[in-house]
Amino acid sequence: MGGDGEHLKTATFGAGCFWGVEAAFRKVPGVRDTAVGYMGGTTRNPAYEQVCTGTTGHAEVVQVTYDPLQVTYDKLLSVFWSVHDPTQLNRQGPDIGTNYRSVIFYHDPEQGRLARKSKEDLQLSGRFGFGRIVTAIQPATEFWRAEEYHQRYFEKHGGHASCGI
Repeated sequence: MGGDGEHLKTATFGAGCFWGVEAAFRKVPGVRDTAVGYMGGTTRNPAYEQVCTGTTGHAEVVQVTYDPLQVTYDKLLSVFWSVHDPTQLNRQGPDIGTNYRSVIFYHDPEQGRLARKSKEDLQLSGRFGFGRIVTAIQPATEFWRAEEYHQRYFEKHGGHASCGI
């Protein structure tokens, strides 16, 4: 492997409040790093308070740096689908707003293909009953890292905080 990180890849997911989503991905073997932030909006370098107003167009996301030799993108998709309800439009549990939308931001055509196939397979599986999966699948845009107090939030607070997922 050489330790240079050149083979590492990036995946970005929005599944509601980013604290719990980040914690779930950090447990996956082969995930090298995570960062919470904002993607998909129009405001440059938005602050959390701005994103929460719904006026910037951003989703709360987790950017995952992973080693594809240790974990597949399909496995990351499986984790994504397991940590939220993709049939809820612009909300997760008590958290309501477009910033909490279910979205996969893909970084290359193969990720886009795999994400679309995964969504279709999940819809056909009936796992969510008659609910329609509303998850958006879009090309990745600029990632804006969230404020430091949001990074690894559960680790910093002993896992005692909650955010509704």
